[in-house]
Amino acid sequence: LDGTFLCSPLGGLMGAQAVLGLLVWSLIAATTYHLHAAYGWVMFVSLFSWILTLLFFITYLLQLQLKYYVIPWPLVLMIYNAVATVLYITAFVTCAAAVHPTSWRQWDYNRRAAASFFACVTMITYGVSTFFSFRAWKGLGSNAATSQVTDH
Repeated sequence: LDGTFLCSPLGGLMGAQAVLGLLVWSLIAATTYHLHAAYGWVMFVSLFSWILTLLFFITYLLQLQLKYYVIPWPLVLMIYNAVATVLYITAFVTCAAAVHPTSWRQWDYNRRAAASFFACVTMITYGVSTFFSFRAWKGLGSNAATSQVTDH
């Protein structure tokens, strides 16, 4: 297990994304989402992103990316985080727009409103992960000796 990954910003953000994504799709799944097409999209985005985030998290935690060194993991992670951010923007807007305060089921309204809030927070964490993934992909944040060697 890679303990330094858990303490890194990307590791912490992936853990937060896993927990927040779980909250989003479980809150939507606890409602009558099948009656509204908008919540089907939110369910797809949250569940798809949650599964892929768990796979990336396990890959980095078990250091499997070192075994498959041919794959440009920092680039793949940056692209995934950017796509997940865009998908969560659409899911958040869709979920928030579909919440109606005059819902005849109060518990549906509360869960959908909470899912909208957590979708927004999850969207922000994916956006921050995109920033840190970009920095890791570009190699920013390295020490002066390595940056001088690679510049020449």
